[in-house]
Amino acid sequence: MSEAGGGGGGGRGCGCRVPQRAPWSLVAAAASLCLVLATSVCTARAAPMSREEKQKLGNQVLEMFDHAYGNYMEHAYPADELMPLTCRGRVRGQEPSRGDVDDALGKFSLTLIDSLDTLVVLNKTKEFEDAVRKVLRDVNLDNDVVVSVFETNIRVLGGLLGGHSLAIMLKEKGEYMQWYSDELLQMAKQLGYKLLPAFNTTSGLPYPRINLKFGIRKPEARTGTETDTCTACAGTLILEFAALSRFTGATVFEEYARKALDFLWEKRQRSSNLVGVTINIHTGDWVRKDSGVGAGIDSYYEYLLKAYVLLGDDSFLERFNTHYDAIMRYISQPPLLLDVHIHKPMLNARTWMDSLLAFFPGLQVLKGDIRPAIETHEMLYQVIKKHNFLPEAFTTDFRVHWAQHPLRPEFAESTYFLYKATGDPYYLEVGKTLIENLNKYARVPCGFAAMKDVRTGSHEDRMDSFFLAEMFKYLYLLFADKEDIIFDIEDYIFTTEAHLLPLWLSTTNRSISKKNTTSEYTELDDSNFDWTCPNTQILFPNDPLYAQSIREPLKNVVDKSCPRGIIRVEESFRSGAKPPLRARDFMATNPEHLEILKKMGAASSIDAEDGLRFMQEMIELSSQQQKEQQLPPRAVQIISHPFFGRVVLTAGPAQFGLDLSKHKETRGFVASSKPYNGCSELTNPEAVMGKIALIQRGQCMFAEKARNIQNAGAIGGIVIDDNEGSSSDTAPLFQMAGDGKDTDDIKIPMLFLFSKEGSIILDAIREHEEVEVLLSDKARDRDPEMENEDQPSSEKDSQNQSTEQILSLPQTVDLVDQETPENPLDSHSESSSPADIEEAAGFAPSEQISSSTESLETTSLDGECTDLDNQLQEQSETEEDSNPNVSWGKKVQPIDSILADWNEDIEAFEMMEKDEL
Repeated sequence: MSEAGGGGGGGRGCGCRVPQRAPWSLVAAAASLCLVLATSVCTARAAPMSREEKQKLGNQVLEMFDHAYGNYMEHAYPADELMPLTCRGRVRGQEPSRGDVDDALGKFSLTLIDSLDTLVVLNKTKEFEDAVRKVLRDVNLDNDVVVSVFETNIRVLGGLLGGHSLAIMLKEKGEYMQWYSDELLQMAKQLGYKLLPAFNTTSGLPYPRINLKFGIRKPEARTGTETDTCTACAGTLILEFAALSRFTGATVFEEYARKALDFLWEKRQRSSNLVGVTINIHTGDWVRKDSGVGAGIDSYYEYLLKAYVLLGDDSFLERFNTHYDAIMRYISQPPLLLDVHIHKPMLNARTWMDSLLAFFPGLQVLKGDIRPAIETHEMLYQVIKKHNFLPEAFTTDFRVHWAQHPLRPEFAESTYFLYKATGDPYYLEVGKTLIENLNKYARVPCGFAAMKDVRTGSHEDRMDSFFLAEMFKYLYLLFADKEDIIFDIEDYIFTTEAHLLPLWLSTTNRSISKKNTTSEYTELDDSNFDWTCPNTQILFPNDPLYAQSIREPLKNVVDKSCPRGIIRVEESFRSGAKPPLRARDFMATNPEHLEILKKMGAASSIDAEDGLRFMQEMIELSSQQQKEQQLPPRAVQIISHPFFGRVVLTAGPAQFGLDLSKHKETRGFVASSKPYNGCSELTNPEAVMGKIALIQRGQCMFAEKARNIQNAGAIGGIVIDDNEGSSSDTAPLFQMAGDGKDTDDIKIPMLFLFSKEGSIILDAIREHEEVEVLLSDKARDRDPEMENEDQPSSEKDSQNQSTEQILSLPQTVDLVDQETPENPLDSHSESSSPADIEEAAGFAPSEQISSSTESLETTSLDGECTDLDNQLQEQSETEEDSNPNVSWGKKVQPIDSILADWNEDIEAFEMMEKDEL
């Protein structure tokens, strides 16, 4: 997401109408003025943040960047990324494959290239000059490695172009980069030509992957057989490719990117004006027909609007406005943004949202639609306040769906743009919260580690390049005043990776810039945004508390309500109708429930929506009930020096012993038991007395191990897997069962660690002798006194010493990016499984829901929305089953006919749920 800025023209009022045939430089400049002028509005706020506090927070961001960037350069460079838990570089082919996420790695020092323009924004010009020299000296773009076309474009090509843009700016200023002669641009051009073979398809849509050395389809290439790509993958090229063409004069890059965008536009669903998530690159058929603003589509919409701003082609604005109207009609359900089916846009395609949609409020700011931006941003902030970070996916009632958080920057991005648009100091406080959470929960001695599970606070051994490219850039700009930046940020537009491209490109090498005349645009009411920048009198009323008035109703939306359900309940109360039946409330013995089930999908579009939602919930409930005995994950947190709580390991629970979710955590030093398997009376009871015993899996029951260490005086136990190389990231969550006997005599907590997590503790013991850990249901805040001892300070030696000590962590820990095993919903004694429905409604075996739904993963550690549950329960109360007057009715309608209209949508839903984010 990015801002367009424009220098000069400060006397023009926003809300002016830009002539449709104005020179493109004027169009781009006028569009860029919107946020600049908006910044001056609504400046009156209660208790604004002082200049001194803003400077303090800005300096804190600089220190955090130094910590991340310095550790990458010290421990990982020239590798693509840093592994912050093991203090080493991630090199493609030397670590276990993480699947598609590794396609961003091309052995081209990814993090360094992605960080180039961040160095300049943070006023680190000397470091920038050194980094450019390293890129020119060390980076090779001719590697025999298969990479993602999308990731390589936005991170590497964008990084090189952003670096070039600021290098020529610094050179013009006359102090730095005087030796520079467009070397980064030449590297960008070389990379651009390496990516061009990916576009060799009949549609013009690029292959999703390409071999940097051998291209496509050659035997050595090991790629070129793919048939599908995501919409964002094909539609997020125009800024970088057009900039490359405008910088070099080689028009071929912009031509290829435009052709891909044109094809996507032609293939939109004409009745809804929405696009799907995945498309066949050869036929143009939609493979996944769900549509939203998150993963798989997000930056396609972003690049349509920004292509208009950067290139001045009005066709891009027309397309964006058409799509935006559809988004606001069907996907936007304030404060939620829910995926729908492109052919039936009134029906939701899923019951959860992914974290990538957090960029959308920022795009709405650039668009000028502030109210929904404020609403969605506030909803996301409430989720963050509950979990410290935004989970990769969460449900419509704000429970965790996918628990990972790879330190994504999209929410920080939207926070920055909302502050630019409103001047509301509330967003400075939001940014302050983000800084505090990063330092408290993600910071480790060798950088910042992604969260493996936001519920437990456990880490992954990864620090993606986008964390340095985007997160620190947006946070620093949030707190910086204009004089804190050595150039005018308003003269540039941000790419989706936050790389900076100059707006003057709109008037450079424009020979291929022409309006698309082949498309027929649908007619829509565009009067509010066609050819205008936002009118501040509409967007920002004179009331200085305008933004606050929009946020206020959403303050407790996460903890106390389920927005969609409440809206539906209120509508039902007003109309006198019954609220929609929820799967968790369904009872096959309740005749009224059976009557509601019969009507679903038969009467109206609202009934059909209720029916689809009910079936989705039943699919999820079926999966959850199969796992209802699964306990949530636990955490082992190393709190002694030099870790101080920064290393959190995901642990499996036990079905016996002290329940850490109901009792205070257990804290103590660790000691290995003898014998190590713990299967007989311990020979070293004095060593484990009052400590947490380490024991190895195998040779006897877990409960027997627990009794032996308990008898020796241990206050807790950690069982370490004897299967070498096992990891919580590559195996399902493991929980220890009892021995079939009464285990009430076991009073101590027992947790299970896989081999690679356990090796971190064992190696820490070898290095530091005394290691203290915390066993808990989730990671706890760090000890303030300990935190102060290890807090970053001006004494660099202290920080270096801490870093050197952590180097003893095992060099074989390879945490893999997989879905975190999730917890089931709280069971309800009156809830029924799909089998109950089948028996009551007459399902034949062939009519049952596909068993493929067993693979669905839905969470929730969080509780239900109890207020709404009570309302629904009160509305659902019926007469006793003995009432003979309540029945299916005189005409019994087969259940298969009730579901006939849903089958296509149910199948699509199942397919989407199985796809990874």
